[in-house]
This record gives sequence, structure tokens and C-alpha cells, in this order.
Amino acid sequence: MRPSRRGAGLVALAAATALVLSACGGGGGGGGTAGDVTGGAPPQAGNDINPVAYDQVRDGGDFFWAINSLPPQYNYNQLDGTERDNKNIIDSMIPEIMKADAKSVYQIDPNYLESAELTSTDPQVVTYKLNPKAVWYDGRPIDWTDFEAQWKALNGSNPAYVVSGTTGYDVIASVAQGATPQEVVVTYSSQYADWRSNFLPLYPRETNSDPNVFNEGWINGPLTSAGPFKLESVDNTAKRVTVVRNEKWWGPPAKLDRIVYVALAQAAQADAFANGSLSALDIGPSVATFQRAQQVADVDIRTASGPNYRHITFNGAPGSLLEDPKLRLAIMKGIDRNVITQSQVGPIVPSAKPLGNHLIVEGQEGYEDHSGVVAFDPEKAKSELDALGWTLQGDVRSKDGKQLALRDIIPTGTPVSEAEARIVQQQLGAIGVKVNIEAVPLDNFFEQFVYVGGFDITHFAWLGTASPISSSSGIYRLVEGTVAQNYGRIGNQKINDLLVQANAELDPVKQRALINQIDQELWNIGHSLLTYQRPDAFAVKNNVVNFGAKGFADYDYTMIGFTK
Repeated sequence: MRPSRRGAGLVALAAATALVLSACGGGGGGGGTAGDVTGGAPPQAGNDINPVAYDQVRDGGDFFWAINSLPPQYNYNQLDGTERDNKNIIDSMIPEIMKADAKSVYQIDPNYLESAELTSTDPQVVTYKLNPKAVWYDGRPIDWTDFEAQWKALNGSNPAYVVSGTTGYDVIASVAQGATPQEVVVTYSSQYADWRSNFLPLYPRETNSDPNVFNEGWINGPLTSAGPFKLESVDNTAKRVTVVRNEKWWGPPAKLDRIVYVALAQAAQADAFANGSLSALDIGPSVATFQRAQQVADVDIRTASGPNYRHITFNGAPGSLLEDPKLRLAIMKGIDRNVITQSQVGPIVPSAKPLGNHLIVEGQEGYEDHSGVVAFDPEKAKSELDALGWTLQGDVRSKDGKQLALRDIIPTGTPVSEAEARIVQQQLGAIGVKVNIEAVPLDNFFEQFVYVGGFDITHFAWLGTASPISSSSGIYRLVEGTVAQNYGRIGNQKINDLLVQANAELDPVKQRALINQIDQELWNIGHSLLTYQRPDAFAVKNNVVNFGAKGFADYDYTMIGFTK
């Protein structure tokens, strides 16, 4: 299953109880034990990972991390590689030269970079100085040629590379060596504000120089490492990926001996955690999982505000049932997002309310709610459907002999999607819109249905990033002949132009104003119906440190471990 990234940048995530995709683009203390945790604790500002200093973390141990399925692709920059499960795996091995902090700001990782600076604004030039100790597993130093090869693979100039997105790379004019091979000079053809999100993650030139390796070389497993862990095995029978300490890692050694990523159906993960087979449990927006975790002894419930959010994607492709934006907007008015939000996450976060912005989530600067255009109003929805010629014929509306019946495609074994679909089915039934819920296999939900437009509506989550405009561009840009991550094929030239402007705007205040213009237009055309910001909630064995609800931050894989 895929979604994990946005844009070149968001990631769809197949999380413990809800599917999530990443977009492409690019703390606090621990919670209480099972006996003293109650529902309704507000999410912690920043993150909630039980931070412990490196020298206070026990040396050794195995960490068992649940994923929903083995990734179909371990190249995160390839179209099929953007699942969050894949990101959680490759982040232990593949360079993230910058990491987001708890305030959603990118900071350089000194294991990879000595510096990264905007050295000119006209033209825009960014100069990276690499840590000279940084090497790939074969011993070759990470150098400017890795940046050059990734730019050429992802800039859209060669269609043989099936990329998840081109945002940020398509505005680079050149990548060159500076004073040494470890100095990288990136010159842009136009201004690009989110330059920090480029080259995340960074793959070796050997992958990016050959379309066949790029598209197919990483299908069966990662080919190399330049991180604190390396691949030990991919067991397709046991459905496990195991990574172990990388003896060629030049940074602080990982505290864990190994991380074992265990593919389990979401419905089985809570029991596996309860019986000790997992070190942590992603609660996400699942009230049932939250309540189950509270019954487990010696467990912390860690929560934080995070960038992930649930939504309903509408298929507006030419020739589809929902091609007309007026029809999409009328149907959206028949869905009560408050009911969905409270039913799904209210017991975890009682103050939760529907999300109102497609690009910026609450907790990030610039957030504005523009969702009023689809405010719940079933009577207005009915009148608008009547005006469009969709009139009631019995219990279901019809037009020109065709029923207004929507295929709601959801993955099997995903309680959150099933619950949301049932609510939508009931609410839309009240305005004469029939919803047929079709559960399809989890393992190919994205590949065989979402990516190819095989739905009328569908539910999953987007995994946000610290660079919301560049990482979201692929979701909202409409380019003829290209899907990228705009799976509903909905957009217009106004949005395309505003995305270009926002990506080029170096003034953050002006950029946020452009982002909010984009969001208003997305609501106006009925691009997708946001439901709620997905709580970042984890149940964690209380001896686990530097792991849990990471919020907007990235994990430091060298620090994850157990108390001494």
C-alpha cells in the first residue's frame, strides 16, 4: 500500500489503524502508565517521546515496530515508494540530510552536513558542505555526484524515471562541485522557498543514474545504507524487515542492536502489543485501540499534535460520476465532519474539530480555516442536487436514468476507514445519495485502486511535512497526462499558478498568504473533503525512550532504545 508522502513530498500512511500516504517533496516527557491514563488528555505541544540523553540509554536490545504490510518499493522517490511504512524503514538507513524539529523547522543533521546555506538569492544558490566522514556502505564517500544524479532523476526531464514528484527538482538549473567533492553548489532557475526539503532522502548516484535500478532495483529490499542501521533481511514469508547496526556508520552508534519491522493487519496490532510482541503501538485515531492500550500494564500513552490528517478523496476525473465540481460541493454539504471527528478521535482528544486547511495543519504557523464553503447543511445539499437535475426516484437520486450511487473504496482490516465509510453512507443516504462500500485487499489498495482512479470516493490519511507547500504540490497540481499524487484528477490553472508562486516566494509571510489563497480555491472546487487532524498517539512500553508521539519532528534512530 502506498500513500505516505505529499507532493514529491506527502506520504500516505498505512498506519496502525488508518492508511496514510506521505507527500513528496520532500519534546516533551512521557505519558502515564496504564493505571493513571485517562481519555481526553490534550495533545502535547512539540512531541512526547520520553527524551533521555544518549549516555543514559541502555546499549543493546531489539525493537519490534509494527507496519501494515511490506513495502512494494524501498525507493522512497519512486512512485510506489511513498508509503509511511517504507519511510519508517528507510529512515534508519538512507540519509535524511536535514531533519524536522518539534516546531516543524528543518535543521541540518551534522552526521551528513557541516552546513547548508543560501549563498545567493539572484540567482538562488544553495551551498552544502558535507561531513567528510559520510560514506555509503561500499565505502564510497557521499559527494556532489549523488546530488547531481538525484536532481537529474527527479526533475521530470526523463520519463523513464517513474517518480513520485518533481517539485523542487524541476526548478534546479545545475548541480556542481564546489571547492571539494564534498561541497555541493545547487543553482536554481527560479526562486524556490522550500529548498531545505530537496534531497530528502538522498539516494546514491548508482540508483539515480539508471532508470531500471531506480524503478526496480529497490523492490525486493534496500540496496545500500548510509545510516546508523543496515539491512539484515527481508523475510517475505514471515513478513518482517530486520535492520541491524551498521558497522560502517561514522556517527554515534545506534543504541539498539536491531529494529524488526513486523507486518501485521491493523486489527491484530493491539493484541500483539498487549502480549509483548511489539515494543510500541500506533494508536492513531482509533478509539478502540486507545481503549485497548489503556488496559495494558507498564505502558505509556504518548500524544502530540502532528502533521497527519484524514480526508476523503473525490474522483473528479473527466468522464467520472463526480466530474462536476458543483455536484462534489453539494455532496460534501451532506457530510457532517463534526460527527466523523468526534466519533473517531473525540475520546482521545475531546477538543478535536474538523480540519479546515489542505496545506497547513493546526500547530503550524499560518493556519486558516476556509472550509465554510462545505459547511454541513443537508437541506442546502438537497436543493443544490435538485437544481443539478439529480432528483429523488424513490430513496436514491437519479439523472438521465443513472443513479447517484458512489463507490466508496476502503481497504480491508482498517477499522477507521470502515467506520468513516459507514457514517458517510448513512449521512449521504439521508439526502438521496447512495454509497456502496467496497472493501478491497489492503496490500493493493493504493496500487490497484487509488493510484489508477478506481473509486468515486475513498478514505486515507496524508502524512504532512515541515515544508507544506512543496510537499503538497503534487497532490493539488493538475497536469494533463500526469497523475503524481492528485489521485482524484481535480484542479485548475489558477491553483497551478498559485503553487508556482508560493514555491518561489522566499518571504514566509507572503508565502503563507499564497498558501491560504490556494486552500480557498481547493475548497471552492471541491478537491477533497478534509475530516480531522490525525492525533499522533502511541502506546509504548514504559521502558522505551526517545520514541513515541514525535509530532512534527523526525526520529533520531541512534537514540531510540530502552532505559538502563
